[in-house]
Amino acid sequence: MTTAGDAIAFFTARFEAEGDPARAASEKAYMKSELAFHGVPMAAIRSAARDFEKAHRDLDRAALRAIADALFASGWFDLRHAAIALLERRHRVLAPDDLAWLVSLVRDAAAWAHVDWLATKVIGAVLEAHPASSSMVEVWARDEDVWVRRTALLAHLDVLRAGKGDFDRWRAIAEPMLDDRSFWIRKAIGWVLRDVSRKHPARTEAFLRANATRCSGLTYREASKHLAPDVRAELDALRA
Repeated sequence: MTTAGDAIAFFTARFEAEGDPARAASEKAYMKSELAFHGVPMAAIRSAARDFEKAHRDLDRAALRAIADALFASGWFDLRHAAIALLERRHRVLAPDDLAWLVSLVRDAAAWAHVDWLATKVIGAVLEAHPASSSMVEVWARDEDVWVRRTALLAHLDVLRAGKGDFDRWRAIAEPMLDDRSFWIRKAIGWVLRDVSRKHPARTEAFLRANATRCSGLTYREASKHLAPDVRAELDALRA
């Protein structure tokens, strides 16, 4: 049986061997985090997660949760990354009952690098596999925690980016958040609209036309990046 202790020992030894103190200091300053850093690049984190999974084929739902909790509690930024990498690789063993726990990790993380990965690749994957649970997103969208609200916006990003998913449902949670003054919310709305516009520019255009004067400059700039120049000119005029 794979234990949390096995995971802590494996990833700590791996990251101590592969870490770069200079990179660690730079990342810590950039993230403005109180956590400790090994200074391990993302490719190395993903590689370590892959190797750990291969060595522990018995990694079931209970073990995965225990390992993720232990890695999050470790006080190391990179070990939290490792937890999310494992969750992404093993998301198929997770169930709708795990969503509340995953959101508790979002609250603990309180850092975009962890939150965005959890939202798009783990929580989003669980929701895609269990669409009946999508109503949870509407609850998260009204949460007091900005990171939980951001998660609500980003949870369906991959599906919408692929040209699938329920855009109208996403729009219903995004429009009330247009008045949110948080950078993280304004950026997330623009990010999703920008990626949606790659396959369905009409959806992004319609959103921006309907909310021309409500979108912050940040949201609008992000959302309109890939729209046709003539469409952007019309939208600019509406905003003016």
